[in-house]
Amino acid sequence: MKTRSSHSPVAWLARILLPAATAAFLLLSSAPAQAHDSLESSTPADGSTVGAMPAKIELTFDHTPIAINSIVRVEDATGTDQADGPVQIVDNQVSQPVKPGAPEGKYTVVWRVVSSDGHPIEGTFTFTAGGPNTAPAASAPAATPAAAAGSGLPGQLVVVGIIAAVLIIGLVVSGVVIKRRLRNTEDEG
Repeated sequence: MKTRSSHSPVAWLARILLPAATAAFLLLSSAPAQAHDSLESSTPADGSTVGAMPAKIELTFDHTPIAINSIVRVEDATGTDQADGPVQIVDNQVSQPVKPGAPEGKYTVVWRVVSSDGHPIEGTFTFTAGGPNTAPAASAPAATPAAAAGSGLPGQLVVVGIIAAVLIIGLVVSGVVIKRRLRNTEDEG
């Protein structure tokens, strides 16, 4: 009767795949811990007082958000949204035109964008306008497909692809080695 030794194909496979699987798990489980994009600044700034309501609200992020389901609400003291038209994203700049004639007073900006890593992020800030908006909203250039797409594939997908490729190659090589060892064992017996 044959017993399995530490040189058996199964033991060899376990010694190779267990560390690879552990490494893949650690890399994949740490991926969500990567930081989402963050708001670097806004115009008007949080808590500021401006002379008149600006023609648009601008948010600057540390990376380019993905142009999917972005929302910027510009709520006056009564809760009425004074945003005028769609959100515009160019590079890492998100802008929201404001309705002409938006009244003076305290405003709360409520925003939600999709981070370049694919996760939604959101926040709020306030400012006070000392006078109404008298200027028409300045139109920003339309976002180009490259700018709207963000910075390419999120890094997590690239890491997952590399890990998957390494694991597949490892399985194929392991299968070939096991098959050869089984043939050698059969030839010896």
